[in-house]
Amino acid sequence: MTLKVISAEKIMYEGEVTSVTLPGELGSFTVLKNHASLISVLVRGKVCYTEPDGAREEFPVTGGIADVDDNVISVCIY
Repeated sequence: MTLKVISAEKIMYEGEVTSVTLPGELGSFTVLKNHASLISVLVRGKVCYTEPDGAREEFPVTGGIADVDDNVISVCIY
């Protein structure tokens, strides 16, 4: 899967991941390979992802939107 995290100023992250956990408006949710397409509002919290080598990374967000489609997770953050 490909994760793209974009702010108004720059691309925060773009790369291959095995899972992504996002702070959705109705609670956090995890996206894995071949996840159903969706669009979600994001709230204050952390975007956490696991890279193919097993490394786990996270960074805080104050809100945004996430789009999942065809193994691409696009996250636009505030």
